[in-house]
Amino acid sequence: MRDVIVTLLVFASLPYIFKRPSLGMVMWIWISVMNPHTQGWGFARDFPFAAIIAVVTAAAMITNSRRHYRLPLTPVTATFILFICWMCVTSVFAMHPEEVWTQLVKVIKITGMTLIVLMLLRKRIHIEWMIWTIVVSIGYYGTKGGIFTIRSGGQYRVWGPVGTFIDGNNEIALALVMTIPLMYYLYGLIANKWGRRAMAASMLLCALASLGSYSRGAAIAMSAMLLFLWLKGKNKLSFGVIILCCVPFALLFMPEQWHSRIDTINEYEQDASAMGRINAWHMAYNLANDRPLGGGFIIYEADVFEKYAPVPHDIHAAHSIYFQVLGEHGWAGLAIYLVLGCLTWRTGTWIIRHTALRKDLAWASDLAKMLQVSLLGFMVGGAFLSLAYFDVPYYLMAGMVAVRLIVEREKAPVADAQQRAAVAESNREIEEMQHEPLR
Repeated sequence: MRDVIVTLLVFASLPYIFKRPSLGMVMWIWISVMNPHTQGWGFARDFPFAAIIAVVTAAAMITNSRRHYRLPLTPVTATFILFICWMCVTSVFAMHPEEVWTQLVKVIKITGMTLIVLMLLRKRIHIEWMIWTIVVSIGYYGTKGGIFTIRSGGQYRVWGPVGTFIDGNNEIALALVMTIPLMYYLYGLIANKWGRRAMAASMLLCALASLGSYSRGAAIAMSAMLLFLWLKGKNKLSFGVIILCCVPFALLFMPEQWHSRIDTINEYEQDASAMGRINAWHMAYNLANDRPLGGGFIIYEADVFEKYAPVPHDIHAAHSIYFQVLGEHGWAGLAIYLVLGCLTWRTGTWIIRHTALRKDLAWASDLAKMLQVSLLGFMVGGAFLSLAYFDVPYYLMAGMVAVRLIVEREKAPVADAQQRAAVAESNREIEEMQHEPLR
């Protein structure tokens, strides 16, 4: 039944996508982030829904004569394109060139559709559609996971949807940490009191589900995210009281085995998983020093660890977005990746600074702050996970760029009016001086 429902929803949306390509962005993000077809047990699990949506969306953009969709050329988009090109170059010179193409195609699909999303985010409503889609897609699993944690007393781990980017307990936990600030932004837009209560409950359940994942990295990211959310939020007093009340209760609710798991952060030398990650980090560092272009996507193999790892037989994935990019694409690739993050962050800072005195653009300031909080959670939690190609951070990057472009458009008429007023005032002063009698 689930397979039929998802199939009907996708195919029913195609005519509307052809009329309004922005709906294609919504459907693509829903399919690629939530992966609803993976919740079925039949033909839909392997059906190419995403490819069909992508083709129809691209065709709609090309054939739409009323609008010309262009990629906004900003420092962020230029760096993003440079990162895509660099990944193609490192794939050509990869250590296992015959094996990297499957992963490269997957990454190109994600980054290519991010470029299309950048072209489709033209108005505030489009950006909020994207935010709502991400929140619903990940919040569904968070709400369900939070209820599961309560019912089980936190005795069992929360896992993500199988076969997706966020199928592991660590991955779903980080995705939930990133989603909570977006929920907080949408909470401020909801006028209905029951809707606001539902969103508040979903935020708490997502936080509880993140704890119920037993992810140590997500626990650190959650702490950083909550602190920054409090700093960026409007009602610091009320929000601070909620945090002080809910956090201790949540920690007391979790069982002893959860606390034992989190306490291993202070004793990582005795934890095999932690030491395996550090071994993989050393491997990536040594590989990047030896090969300027990195090793390509497929480097977590016995022959690579034999050559570059301190403990050759302890083979692990990177478990860090930074060491993942370093090992796969070299120091230059890591530099481009870090510059992309810094430019995205600075874009948010620019938005906040230039909307401080504009009540009509308060939404842009609020959204930029929450996007920064979400990305901070990813940057902190991503230090312990191999999620460098997770699509949600790239969508948030696109949203940040789109918000800045809207703010620039809205500020331009005001700036022109102020300039005209200044010129008129100057001309008036000159005329008055010319008509003054000589003394």
